[in-house]
Amino acid sequence: QVQLEESGGGLVQAGASLRLSCKASERTFDNYGLGWFRQAPGQEREFVAGINWDGGNTFYGDSVKGRFTISRNNAKATIYLQMNNLKSEDTGVYYCAARNSRIIANQAPAYNYWGRGTQVTVSS
Repeated sequence: QVQLEESGGGLVQAGASLRLSCKASERTFDNYGLGWFRQAPGQEREFVAGINWDGGNTFYGDSVKGRFTISRNNAKATIYLQMNNLKSEDTGVYYCAARNSRIIANQAPAYNYWGRGTQVTVSS
């Protein structure tokens, strides 16, 4: 069982940057494909970004391409999401997720483990 814990959320103004982190309990961290999702009130969970086991492949949702960057440090069992030029529509709870596969997936059901989420609020 992999436990994930996000951090780094907060309240920022539009145009600002934030860096989210997600620490995993699993020592064999490089066995897992990882992703970030977000959910705004009243909306479905949305795929933000995914990364394969060694960080060699990444994939982004259309709404964040060019602004967000996903990365991972397997030695630290940590995944990151660098968010630049934040917009009000980026507001939501951000979740990190891990799947029992080394490759990327952009669908929530493909992920087996989830963190509790961290709130990001962007004021316009």
